Amino acid sequence: MASSKKVRVAIIGLGFGAEFIPIYQRHPNAEMYAICRRNEKELNACGDRFGIKTRYTDYAKLLADPNVDAVHINSPIPDHAPQSLAALQAGKHVLSEKPLGITIEEVLALKDAVGRSGKVLQVGHMKRFDQGLQAAKLFVDTEMGELLALKAWYCDSTHRYAMTEATQPLIVASASRRKPPQDPKADMRRYLMLAHGCHLVDTARYLAGAIVAVQARLAERFGARCWFVDTEFANGTLGHLDLTVAVRMDWHEGFQVYGQNGSVIAKTYNPWFYKSSDVEIFHEKDATTRRPLGADGHFYRRQVEGFADVILNGAMMTGANVNDGLESIRAMVAIARSAESGKPVRLADVEGGV
Repeated sequence: MASSKKVRVAIIGLGFGAEFIPIYQRHPNAEMYAICRRNEKELNACGDRFGIKTRYTDYAKLLADPNVDAVHINSPIPDHAPQSLAALQAGKHVLSEKPLGITIEEVLALKDAVGRSGKVLQVGHMKRFDQGLQAAKLFVDTEMGELLALKAWYCDSTHRYAMTEATQPLIVASASRRKPPQDPKADMRRYLMLAHGCHLVDTARYLAGAIVAVQARLAERFGARCWFVDTEFANGTLGHLDLTVAVRMDWHEGFQVYGQNGSVIAKTYNPWFYKSSDVEIFHEKDATTRRPLGADGHFYRRQVEGFADVILNGAMMTGANVNDGLESIRAMVAIARSAESGKPVRLADVEGGV
């Protein structure tokens, strides 16, 4: 619902971050106030394109602007935690893209900062705003009874690029663009786990709760990588996670949940389709299957709505919070250590980064 007050948001990082600008510009409770990018040419091109007057090449100066209520951090992954920390210390609310950090220690420091600041921090796990996943979670939480098992898979595809070329927003770039000091894709194991594994882990946690231990196997062939992860949940649910990049087929993502009073089967689409997951919920009590429509497939807009609602109205956060971001990092670190050692790893025992 529209409010008399709007959250004035600034975006830090304008690679794929440019796709969020129209969302904020159309949002009844948010105002796209400022943008920030180190490369001035690209900054101005983006500002001119979207009609944004307030522009910064230095995010520290942006954070000092008293007109900024919240920041959406869309910088390279290594910058997520330090920039989120700086924003909280400057008294700003934060919506940080996933993953929240690259080490457990930096996210623990961020968690402390959230507690001291009293500000909202939400992690951009937009799949939590997929109406199909929300319907699945509602059934799991209210009708399924005891969970028995969860299987989830996230398989990027070699054929996704023909589709994303037609559906992704146009990236504002120039030959003089400034790149991170280290190539984030220099270590592909680490990059794929952080960039893609975070989605898989968060979906599993969203549906089945806390993960306490993992045992992972990793296969690397013909340029593709596959992690199979046996997963132990705190509630006793057995889990199997499949992260494969890239499969020689269409985009392949989804999950199955088996429980006392029914089951859920879901197919999830590449996010640039803006299409809610196809979900089948089977009710054991009357042997019927329900298929929620999920008509509003713009989960990116819906996550902004949720973020603004928490800030303006004190609503309960339905997105991922700092604890979810921390536990996602713990799980990915544990998966990495288990794949290296071939042994089970408890999340409570890990430290460091992926």
